[in-house]
Amino acid sequence: MNRHLTALEFDKILQQLTAFAASEEGKEKVSLLRPENDIFLVNSALEKTADAFGLMARFGAPSFGGIRNVNNSLVRAGAGGVLTMSELLRIASVLRAIRGIVEWRDSSASMQTTLDNLFDCLSPNKYFEDKIYSAIISEDEMSDHASPQLYEIRRKMRSAASRVRDQLDKMIHSSFYQKFLQEPIVTQRNGRYVVPVKTQYRGEVKGLVHDTSSSGGTVFIEPASVVEANNAIKVLQSQERDEIERILEELSTEAGGFYESIKLSCECAVELDLIFAKAKYAYETKSTVPSLNERGRINLKKARHPLIPKSEVVPTDINLGIDFDTLIITGPNTGGKTVSIKTLGLLTVMAASGMMIPAAEGSEVSVFDRIFADIGDEQSIEQSLSTFSSHIMNIIEIDKEANEKSLVLIDELGAGTDPVEGAALAMAILENFHAKGAKVAATTHYAELKAYAIQTPGVENGSCEFDVKSLKPTYRLLIGLPGRSNAFAISERLGMDGNIIRRAESLVSGEDIAFEATIGELQKSRQSFEEKTKEAEELMQKAREETAKAQKIKDSIDKLKADELEKARKEANHIIDRARRSADTLLAELASLKEQSTENKTDYYKKAKQAVKKSGADFADIVNPAILGVSDEDYVLPRPLKIGDSVLIADLGETAEVTSLPDRKGKVEVLAGVIKMKADLANLRLIEKQKKQQTQKPPKTERSFAPADAGKGEIDIRGMTVDDGIMAVDLQLDVCMRNGLNQLHIIHGKGTGALRKGIQDYLRKNRLVSSFRDGKLGEGDTGVTVATLKQ
Repeated sequence: MNRHLTALEFDKILQQLTAFAASEEGKEKVSLLRPENDIFLVNSALEKTADAFGLMARFGAPSFGGIRNVNNSLVRAGAGGVLTMSELLRIASVLRAIRGIVEWRDSSASMQTTLDNLFDCLSPNKYFEDKIYSAIISEDEMSDHASPQLYEIRRKMRSAASRVRDQLDKMIHSSFYQKFLQEPIVTQRNGRYVVPVKTQYRGEVKGLVHDTSSSGGTVFIEPASVVEANNAIKVLQSQERDEIERILEELSTEAGGFYESIKLSCECAVELDLIFAKAKYAYETKSTVPSLNERGRINLKKARHPLIPKSEVVPTDINLGIDFDTLIITGPNTGGKTVSIKTLGLLTVMAASGMMIPAAEGSEVSVFDRIFADIGDEQSIEQSLSTFSSHIMNIIEIDKEANEKSLVLIDELGAGTDPVEGAALAMAILENFHAKGAKVAATTHYAELKAYAIQTPGVENGSCEFDVKSLKPTYRLLIGLPGRSNAFAISERLGMDGNIIRRAESLVSGEDIAFEATIGELQKSRQSFEEKTKEAEELMQKAREETAKAQKIKDSIDKLKADELEKARKEANHIIDRARRSADTLLAELASLKEQSTENKTDYYKKAKQAVKKSGADFADIVNPAILGVSDEDYVLPRPLKIGDSVLIADLGETAEVTSLPDRKGKVEVLAGVIKMKADLANLRLIEKQKKQQTQKPPKTERSFAPADAGKGEIDIRGMTVDDGIMAVDLQLDVCMRNGLNQLHIIHGKGTGALRKGIQDYLRKNRLVSSFRDGKLGEGDTGVTVATLKQ
């Protein structure tokens, strides 16, 4: 990393970023991250980070923990080498991690992103992953089920070992041998089963001696009776090793065949790990995506230095390259000047590295060819360079390479030498960089540079605010206003003798005093303006909150009003529904009387039917908003009133008839019942006759079908007995014939099927029915029977 990036502490940002990468390869890739100078590459990297940030916000982050570099193992496998069990397990771990990432992406596929190309390069291989895990248990243990041959070999080994142990168990529990044994146990030496025998009795136990204890008091003897069995176990162990080697060779050959897909998947996974590490860092630092340009424009809003603790950092606004190309920041020490230019440079570097920046939405950053920084004391004892010399050497180097596409940041320009010469040299350096077209931000204490910034186009003053009363900086950068050194005020607050302060003031030239006083007055005016602006914003915010509160109350009242109206309408509909049910039943009974009686009864039936319909129309008026007494402040008569019109007197909720047209005062004479009165035109609501005729029909309910309904070709008999259902259907058939209907839909439900069967048996014998069928899909299926009537 070049020293300019180190001066801006970009290396520390990468150290923080490393903690958010999950894989070792991802962490290594973070350490190699550097700013780009191609706006297309920067924009692409920023888009990827922003998309990862959006995916994390909605679906969380995928896991990259199992990703590691297995290229060396794969290359060796491809060249015919045999991998160890630990190497194969690492490959399986990588495949499992890749599969997990792909499954995570599948679950978030609803959101299309610029990362899709990287996700598409991931090639999960569950077949090979499962094959490795099913064959290898740990880094030094192969599974019995790795192959049928290995299973059979190990079964024979267990059987042979069991036989040997049984023979030796009999021996060690034998009263004859117990006196010769050091302990009644069976153990192993060199992979062969042995018993511990006391040294003095070694001749009493026939067999092969395999080992002696460290004290010499015990010898480990393989009894002659188990030598052959142990030999058989050794042969099986050799076969086991050969089979394990064969399985490893087979797995290694297969791994070599998958080299390209695994290598590409790992590279893409590591790239994704880096991108999601940037997104996690952005979430941690509350960062946003800046807009990019190549014109040297920087406009940072509420920017925060990411290395300063959250509880201490102060957001600040910084801009450069918009109204001016050179910014000279002045003010007292520890006032935040260096932090300001570091923030400017560091956030520019972060953006050029594809990282979101800790600044407010709407911030803008330029992509530069080079970013130069001369910040801090780089005094070198080895090279015999003073602080001033080291700064000058850095500036000379920067001057050689800087151009119109460069950002130059210099701290304490011209410091470390004679003030007069230092100020002149600093001014010349700034003029040189300004002439090259570079964007420059520099800090200084020289008053001459404040005047230079005021007098030179394209150069602007800036200062870091300092509270003299508390002797603490606020770290706010004020652009357009030069800073004061505040040396006398700070010294006086710290308790220096007043005589010394006054003597020092007398030694300062009158022009300098006037200049500093002017700056002080400007700062006071600015502070006063900011306080008033803040107060106005608080009042405006309070007004907005009160307006929102009032609107909320109004919305609540409107909703309550609408709810009450809807409740009244529903109740009215229920009343009408009950009335119509009763009327339909009455009509059915009257129709039955008509079939059996004289002409007089038929006339009686017609009159009763008309009376019921009129009653239904009257009931329908209940759901009319006007009849319910609902007033509408915005109501406008649809047409001028005419004599004989029916109207509603809004404030009384009474209907009336217009008996005279409105007079000049807007008074209308109306007849309400037997009372004749005058009403305001604005208080009347017209009730159109056609609306009376088109009374609101009650909504269908689950049991809205009466036994006989003269206006419908359907009947609901669900819940009735078979006899009651037949009686209701018989009445309805008669009504349908009289009204010229040729079909009747009988709703009987599915249930046990008894009601359906009874109705259909009845329809087969009925003289009015020509045919019938079950309902089709959408008509009710077998829960409905459709009868066709004879014409």
